[in-house]
Amino acid sequence: MPGDIVRPSPMYKQLADRLAEAIAEGEYEPGSVLPSETQLMERYSVSRPTVRSAIAELRSMGLVESQHGKGSFVRAHGLPAAVIERTITRSGKSFALGWPAEEVELPAVTRGEAAGIAATLLDRSDEAVFITDRLLADPTTGARAAHRTLIPFAVAEEIPSLAKHPDAEPVDIYAELAAAGHTLTWTETVTARTALPDERADLNLTDGIPILITYRVTASADGRPLILEELRVSADRARLTFRISTE
Repeated sequence: MPGDIVRPSPMYKQLADRLAEAIAEGEYEPGSVLPSETQLMERYSVSRPTVRSAIAELRSMGLVESQHGKGSFVRAHGLPAAVIERTITRSGKSFALGWPAEEVELPAVTRGEAAGIAATLLDRSDEAVFITDRLLADPTTGARAAHRTLIPFAVAEEIPSLAKHPDAEPVDIYAELAAAGHTLTWTETVTARTALPDERADLNLTDGIPILITYRVTASADGRPLILEELRVSADRARLTFRISTE
């Protein structure tokens, strides 16, 4: 509205915007190192904390990555190297996934309750579930992914093998569900957010790198959710691909 007071953005954001423009205009090419903190302080007449906050802002924007003792480098813009195909195929009684991931460590099984997004997607609030966590790696690039499977107790009670082996591979769980008479359907939801500290450690990420999260719900023909899978990957190192057909 006329007369409203527009407050200027913080100094570090103004500096980050200036540097982002310089990167976009090619002043700093992909792979090149940005000027040092001291050089930026002198060039823009700002304090060291302002420079550091501006660099952190550029990292959160995905424009630079910092290497300890070497400085901040302009990131190359292109498709991430790791390709994760989110496809499922079936041959007889067996299922196969499009991404041949390798396990980095043995899966960990715990018991918990469906809450938050998991409760919403499973249509079950505060229901007991088996939780299996896996740390995976792309066999070609080494990019890591964190995978979680949630099996509601109610589903496991119907299929005792799932209660006995909740850490079964997803394709084996699909096979067990199909053998129990379920005609399976799948729905995926993809979101993104900044990685949490433990996720940065597991996925070998630097600060400010976002992660992609896919939630795959395996449901019966009548739409009843049976299990939920969650996959978290670095948006910087991996891309998700989906095969789309008319059927």
